Amino acid sequence: MTITLQSSTPVDVSAVLLTARGKVRSDSDLIFYNQPRGPGVDYRREPNQHFIAVDTAALPADVDSVAITASLDGTGPATFAEAGPPTTTVADESARPFALYRADGLGRENAVVCIEIYRRGPDWKIRAIGQGYENGLAGIATEFGIEIDEDDAPTPPPTLASREGTLAMRSELFAPSHAEVPGAGIQKQGSKMCRVGMNGELMARAGSMVAYQGDLKFEAQGSGGFGRAVRQALSGEGVPLMKVSGRGDLFLANAAQDVHLIDLDGTDGLTINGSNVLAFESSLSYDVKRVQGAAAGGNAGFFNCVFTGRGRIAITTDGVPVVLQVDQPTYADPQAAVAWSSSLSTNVKKNDSFGLGTLIGRSTGERFTLEFRGQGFVVVQPSELPPGGLIGGSGSGEQAGVGGALGGLLGR
Repeated sequence: MTITLQSSTPVDVSAVLLTARGKVRSDSDLIFYNQPRGPGVDYRREPNQHFIAVDTAALPADVDSVAITASLDGTGPATFAEAGPPTTTVADESARPFALYRADGLGRENAVVCIEIYRRGPDWKIRAIGQGYENGLAGIATEFGIEIDEDDAPTPPPTLASREGTLAMRSELFAPSHAEVPGAGIQKQGSKMCRVGMNGELMARAGSMVAYQGDLKFEAQGSGGFGRAVRQALSGEGVPLMKVSGRGDLFLANAAQDVHLIDLDGTDGLTINGSNVLAFESSLSYDVKRVQGAAAGGNAGFFNCVFTGRGRIAITTDGVPVVLQVDQPTYADPQAAVAWSSSLSTNVKKNDSFGLGTLIGRSTGERFTLEFRGQGFVVVQPSELPPGGLIGGSGSGEQAGVGGALGGLLGR
């Protein structure tokens, strides 16, 4: 693709290659007029126009994003409030423009991160950033981990300026890594929160809202169809879901747990402990079902949530999980197994049947192990601590001694 940046006043334009930490690998990852070529990136300049060609296939594997920046070169106006906003256009390999961003609303800033090209799984995506700085290209370089010569003036932290251009305050909190992520639907906001660009309806865990903007309506759903399914399975208790509707931005989190997004394409379902569900799109169908292989031996409380259809779901884990590809018999502690492919066959065994006694399952009560067979995946979190017990603490799962991933449909 080719990024074209236009400005009515002279600016310096750069492309910064960043790792997943948001930092450069070395100073050579700053591509600009004095260093116009890098792996997968080429820069050239014409009067009032700058061109950056990006070949994503040629970018190094440890480069997670490319930030496109602009800074006033000092020969003209001192701030973008005087200079006017730069405009960034992105065109495909056939020179057809498909994205445009105008960095409006800048005040005392003299540098700005315009757009970011970033990895999302096997694909590359583009988003507008518009994060401004008052300390020029040096401030952007410092933010991204580029070393500045010691004889250069020290650079202050990023600045948040008002729309009128008056200085408000300074803090590293105003760096791009802390800015609100753009986009519609469910998006990750850092590692422990998600942002939902709302224009319709969404189901979310009751009490998970930490902030919102816009016109949103919240309705408790404990008496809905999902609640009826749980009441049948677990002594009449309800599920703490809420329906959120309207237009705006919604921010969700649960006990500072790690957030992960899963997109279902309709070919397989997702079985998950209800305590690990943060939010899901209304296009998904859900039910509460007994875990296969848990019907005997007093395991009456082995129930989990099953999601099917096409749509996105946000889940949480207690710590950074591992995703196991199941192509051979796989075993997990029931309280550590967060979610798995619904097409997998499962079986619940007592650890004593393996001759392991208390060596497996620190906190699973009767020390059960969950067996998976087939083709699919299992998400295992680095924690065996129960997520808070059952709804009301009286369901049959708790009575069976499985207050975690299999017994505890709600947890925290």
